Amino acid sequence: MKERIAIIDGLRSPIAKANGKLNDVSADILGSIITKELVLRNNLEYEQFDEVIMGNVANPANATNIARVMASRAGFPSQTPAYTVHRNCASGMQAISSAIEKIHSNQGDLYLVGGIESMSNLPLYYSNELKNLITKFTYSKSFIEKIQLLSSFRPSFLKPTIGLLTGLTDPISGKIMGLTAENLANEFKISRDAQDEYALKSHQKAQKAIETGIFKDEIHPIMTSNASITQDDGVRFNQTIEALNKLKPIFDRLSGTVTAGNSSQVSDGACSLIVCSESKAKELNLEPLGFIKDYAYAGLDANRMGLGPIYATKKLFDKTNITLKDIDLIEMNEAFAAQMIANQKAFASNDFCKKTFNSNALGEIDESILNVNGGAIALGHPVGMSGARIVLTALKELRRRKDKLALATLCIGGGQGASFLLEI
Repeated sequence: MKERIAIIDGLRSPIAKANGKLNDVSADILGSIITKELVLRNNLEYEQFDEVIMGNVANPANATNIARVMASRAGFPSQTPAYTVHRNCASGMQAISSAIEKIHSNQGDLYLVGGIESMSNLPLYYSNELKNLITKFTYSKSFIEKIQLLSSFRPSFLKPTIGLLTGLTDPISGKIMGLTAENLANEFKISRDAQDEYALKSHQKAQKAIETGIFKDEIHPIMTSNASITQDDGVRFNQTIEALNKLKPIFDRLSGTVTAGNSSQVSDGACSLIVCSESKAKELNLEPLGFIKDYAYAGLDANRMGLGPIYATKKLFDKTNITLKDIDLIEMNEAFAAQMIANQKAFASNDFCKKTFNSNALGEIDESILNVNGGAIALGHPVGMSGARIVLTALKELRRRKDKLALATLCIGGGQGASFLLEI
């Protein structure tokens, strides 16, 4: 990559369980609150930004091009352009890399980027039968024709399609995301006990992070009509393995091992970052939080989409001549415990890497540097936000530890992976 890209600062909302504390806060408003606070904290003028780029998956009908709506609500002038990007779970990362591409092609110097999602507000859809009936009724010209159309109505037409389930079902593989995790559990022979143990550790690490105030400098509270939300609410304090073991499989109910407890949570959240070139940061006398050294996206079989991190990381390491031994910290989005364990196994497997990449194993992931403050199983996974969130969390932790290099990586529905190399 050309000149290093600086992350000047970042801020996120608390992550809330869907249909819960942030249920009544739309994605554009949630993002605008975080974005406005971030700009003000850094003593920057809105007019200094060249553009706003935000990642979002479930673009709401009442805020198409949600980045533009959010930017306007946050205080950006009408002269500042804005656009929305979508790469499923990596949408927040795509916003960052889109800004990088603009900077390197001399289209701008300073960008506001990030990701937002309100999974609470994914809609219910009418059936096609009801939609077609209403459309024909609207355009029918005679009373008799309208009566004939009404007589064709059946109560079954009122059965809705749940937007959340449709959105989490991959049209390429035809499987809901949880079944792709079941595929990996079977392929890598990952037991239910191993998945539940991983989930337990995620909650324990996240609980410790909350209790010690680790997230305080990256979270901005959100005021609602009912309360002030100051911390992530998906973390189950004092979670036990016994409670996790009691949960039934939810995707393959007969022989599956993936449960609600060892899967990421459906959530709401927003994260914003200020991005510019290293030289621009010096010009503005801004002290960066850290830098994006390089990044890579990769594609793979949608049925095994959870392996996206190893595919993208292999590509990134080949680009940069970095190895796993050089990495001081890893943030890997916890879509599912099965997916996390599968990646750990794949990274360490000579057989897998030889067959897949014609190379030696990438190496064994040191668990002491992996998701040290918990991950999406405990914190939640607002799909449009998570890519930006793990970059922010990794840089904050890297600075706390006074280490040098971090890897932020995630799997992407539809069969992709994204990996970002971060440095202080």
